[in-house]
Amino acid sequence: MDFRFKAGTAPMLLSMPHVGTDIPDDVADALAPCARVLADTDWHLAQLYEFASAMGASVLSARWSRYAIDLNRPPEDTNLYPGMDTTGLCPVDTFGRESLYLPGREPGQDEVRRRLDRYWRPYHHQLRAELDRLLALHGRVLLWDAHSIASRVPRFFEGRLPDLNFGTADGKSCDPGMQAAVVDAANANGRFTVAVNGRFKGGYITRHYGQPQHNVHAIQLEMCQCLYMDESAPFAYRPELAAAVQPLLAQVTGAALEWVRA
Repeated sequence: MDFRFKAGTAPMLLSMPHVGTDIPDDVADALAPCARVLADTDWHLAQLYEFASAMGASVLSARWSRYAIDLNRPPEDTNLYPGMDTTGLCPVDTFGRESLYLPGREPGQDEVRRRLDRYWRPYHHQLRAELDRLLALHGRVLLWDAHSIASRVPRFFEGRLPDLNFGTADGKSCDPGMQAAVVDAANANGRFTVAVNGRFKGGYITRHYGQPQHNVHAIQLEMCQCLYMDESAPFAYRPELAAAVQPLLAQVTGAALEWVRA
């Protein structure tokens, strides 16, 4: 399978497009040694969000690494943040600007189109089908797009990123009431810093599928990895850190789900 999927019963789909760590053999042959580290993976999110299944959420997660193709980029490979540095549909370098490919082995247009059809479309076909199924059952659905990133990535932002970064495409991907419910739940803890539509406003999945006018309410959470893991290789999970933030994740997703159900 090109993804991992478990259907739920609640009006909620949890998407994790950057957790994949597998690299197809034909892609791996062209990669530089630094790519094997998989440094830009959204590590351990399935473990961190393990409570979602108990909530009744459907869960969709990537198998293939974002180094093969980025499932949260537009198929046309347009820049989601015009004027700002970002990685593309088939990244050619890491967040630290290390070349992902051996000299002369970067993917050309034909290879990008092949990966789009082979790896990108299956994930999005499943995502769309599950949203439609949940809409038919419930009439309204929450799409939670889960991400994590190192707390300091100078290429993309100055200084340290806030702990929890919610993106709703500047309020276009979900109802204002749902956004407020989530942000209020996040701030109520008082322990973590929170940003809304700051450096991260939501990627392609949030912007494309979030259509509140059609009862699909999407929100992206980009959280700092230092809250639950080591940010350097081998990127170990830190249960003692995760124990502090995991209940908050359950609270904020629960607040969004409660709003959708209401």
